[in-house]
Amino acid sequence: MELLAVHHEAWDEAVLVRVKGDVDSSTVDRLTPHLSAALQVAAAHPARLVVVDLQPVTFFGSAALHAMLGCHEEGQQAGTSVRLVADHDQVLRPIRVTELDRVLEIYPTVFDALQRSQRQ
Repeated sequence: MELLAVHHEAWDEAVLVRVKGDVDSSTVDRLTPHLSAALQVAAAHPARLVVVDLQPVTFFGSAALHAMLGCHEEGQQAGTSVRLVADHDQVLRPIRVTELDRVLEIYPTVFDALQRSQRQ
C-alpha cells in the first residue's frame, strides 16, 4: 500500500488538487480536507473551477468514489465546476463500473481540463 500525499494550490486557471498514492477508507480522511479547502478557495477564484489530478493514484476505492462525488455535489451547489484528471484503469475502472462517469467530468490531462474552461 502506498501512502497518500495530497496538496492543493491556486493557479491562474483553477484551483488544483494533486493526489498521489492509495485512496481508500484508511486514507480518505487525508483527502477530504483538501477537497473542501479547494472548494473554499475556488468560491473566490475567478474561474470557479477545481481540478483534481488523480494521475499518480495507485488505488481508488469506494471511499475515494464517495469523496469525489461529494466534492462534485458540493461544487455544484456553490456554482463551482469540479473536474477529475485520470487516464488509467486504477481510477477509471471504479468510476465506470459505478457509472459515475455519467456524472463526473473526467479529462486525460490537467492541460485538457484547463483548456476546456478557457474555451467556454
